[in-house]
Amino acid sequence: MRRIILIVMDSLGVGSLPDAAAFGESNANTLGHIAETTGLNIPTLYRLGLCNIIDVKENHAVAQPQAAWGKMASQSSGMDTTSGHWELAGMLLKKAMPTYPHGFPSEIIDAFSAATGRGVLGNYTASGLAIIDELGAEQIKTGKFIVYTSADSVFQIAAHEEVIPLDELYAACEKARAILQGEHAVGRVIARPFIGKPGSFQRTGNRRDYSLLPPPGGLLENLSRIGQATVAIGKIKDIFANQYISCAIEAHNNQQSFEGVIHAMKQTAGGLIFDNFVDFDMLYGHRNDANGYARAIEKFDEYLPQIMAKMQPEDLLIITADHGNDPTTSGNDHTREYVPLLIYGEKVKPQWLGVRQTFADVGATCAEYLGCKALAAGQSMLELLGLEADAK
Repeated sequence: MRRIILIVMDSLGVGSLPDAAAFGESNANTLGHIAETTGLNIPTLYRLGLCNIIDVKENHAVAQPQAAWGKMASQSSGMDTTSGHWELAGMLLKKAMPTYPHGFPSEIIDAFSAATGRGVLGNYTASGLAIIDELGAEQIKTGKFIVYTSADSVFQIAAHEEVIPLDELYAACEKARAILQGEHAVGRVIARPFIGKPGSFQRTGNRRDYSLLPPPGGLLENLSRIGQATVAIGKIKDIFANQYISCAIEAHNNQQSFEGVIHAMKQTAGGLIFDNFVDFDMLYGHRNDANGYARAIEKFDEYLPQIMAKMQPEDLLIITADHGNDPTTSGNDHTREYVPLLIYGEKVKPQWLGVRQTFADVGATCAEYLGCKALAAGQSMLELLGLEADAK
């Protein structure tokens, strides 16, 4: 049976897109700048062809990569998690989701307060850790929700788990999701619970995302309609609002994501295994921690041989990203970048796949290889890969 393991290295961009200046940053290169700043020891990714995609410090381009390699531009109007993943699944967003650099308007905050019966602290753009440090003590004292946003289209709600129980926090997110529709339809409402005392607050692993429903006709839907397995690991389930997912595996960090892939490969004979390795973005990109990001890439490189060893002859391993988040830039938000593309398998013809014009080429390739209905966007790469479409 045919099976695809699609791994998103969250935020591992490989250089600014031509339109990056319109998004606020035109000199980003997440992978390249990390390598220049800290160096990288990633022998498996080198052998696959990662550094054939772009030049990095101590260039490790190889004469004969083990994988097909290329890079992809985004055609969606955004540089966030939702638009990036949806585009990978063949759904382009031509209209950007709303963002709120000056906080949410009073009608949204007032409606949220009325629906939850609690007041609001914050309501401005902030780093999640910084705003908890700033307002956590007051949140404990008042019992109000901390609401904040970022450069992404998100409405984030933070609360101390001992002050506001998780069930109430999740219910508040559902109420916010119902309010944030129409012109205020943000990509995600995110529960951000934390614990600890002033001066030592820390976020917990009980985060939960409440996404918009994805548009119709995407990869997961089309696979589901022909009975193919669609396994979502980590925040994939939340990004796609739990739509057309046959099995969801919890994972809150890269180690758990790796374990989820191994478990899914043991349990799932065919279909799509879709995983997001979140630590690159969450722990290091947003915190401008180039060294931590580098070490996480190196750890990911250690995971790969174990995944590759469990692959069957018909399997494809696709490694890519959803946007950039260059930790060496002055800001701590996502960056508008090309993303890497590596496609590995026993029957794959290793060669340069070019600069793909949309992330949706991944979805189109998956759809054709697994035999489901073609997607509205994207061009399949099967011919370049030396593969044939599923005959079903």
